[in-house]
Amino acid sequence: MDNRRQVRDFLVSRRAKITPEQAGLPVGSKRRVPGLRRSEVALLADVSVEYYAKLERGTLAGVSPSVLDAVARALQLDDAERAHLLALARAADGTSAILRRRPKGTRWTPRRSLQWVLDAVTDGPAFVRNGRMDLLAANRLARAFYSEVYTSPHRPNIARFQFLDPASYRFYPDWSSFADVCVEILHTEAGRNPHDKELHDLIGELSTRSDEFRTRWGAHNVRHHGTGSKTFHHPVVGTLTLAYEGLELAAEPGLTLTIYAAEPGSPSEEALRLLSSWAATHETEQPSGHRPG
Repeated sequence: MDNRRQVRDFLVSRRAKITPEQAGLPVGSKRRVPGLRRSEVALLADVSVEYYAKLERGTLAGVSPSVLDAVARALQLDDAERAHLLALARAADGTSAILRRRPKGTRWTPRRSLQWVLDAVTDGPAFVRNGRMDLLAANRLARAFYSEVYTSPHRPNIARFQFLDPASYRFYPDWSSFADVCVEILHTEAGRNPHDKELHDLIGELSTRSDEFRTRWGAHNVRHHGTGSKTFHHPVVGTLTLAYEGLELAAEPGLTLTIYAAEPGSPSEEALRLLSSWAATHETEQPSGHRPG
């Protein structure tokens, strides 16, 4: 991916989101651009206008951490946005995601011990995904939960299901919010791992085939997606509201273990029990392992 373009588009989009009032600056005369001017960001970051303009043209190579921190403060970046800016800077320096890249042509399968851990989770869906939203390993309940994703002729991928499969509109009652999160995760991964060809190909496919994806991708939003609750509508057991926790795997940088759970005694807990019974007689075969990237 073009690092300079990613930097430029990200900084411009963040600058457009901050109003002078939010930045504590006078509104002044009629403004020709949304949000802050470059000169105002430069003032807030205590750098010259020429230097900030250079950054916004996409030149982050060699920029000091203190300058990046000052720009992040000036643009009022949240934790995910700040981390994304630092990832873009590492990519510009040629140091991004070196440890996470695997030799070309390798295939990834879950360690037996990892699959044992997943299978030990019996009351909720548990699965491992990468930053491209590929489902790489799962327990039986997760395969049943994402049964429509696993029926894809491609490797099971949540992003492809979200934007290219009409069934996603039923599965995600709040489809728009789920779509936002999905794209924000992909944008975060693109900053962390800009040399991932499979990610580049996926983004190209989704941009070509989905207007909804293309519009969201152009917003350049990023997100850390670690905990919360979501509501789904499963084709077999109906509506479920589930809490989730996402855990980074220390032994597999770039991979996330996610576990869903229902509130004890709730209708969603009963729905998960019904889904588990259904899964016992309708086991969805898990595809062979894939590269985590």
